[in-house]
Amino acid sequence: MANTANFILNQALELSASECANVAEKLLVSLNSPDSEIDALWEKEADSRIEAYKKGGIETISAEKVFTKYRKA
Repeated sequence: MANTANFILNQALELSASECANVAEKLLVSLNSPDSEIDALWEKEADSRIEAYKKGGIETISAEKVFTKYRKA
């Protein structure tokens, strides 16, 4: 398998920039297959966080503070 992957990679590296970008995009899309079980878990988590926020159980932080913190890092 590694030999096949290396062969394909070497062939891809000979493509033009736009062709290479097209191949890369298609490869990335192929990795992002929907998973209804994971989607359901994330929906449950999001609903839980929203409910906690509405009840005052979650401290909020402004986006400005978050961005400032990570710009310094």
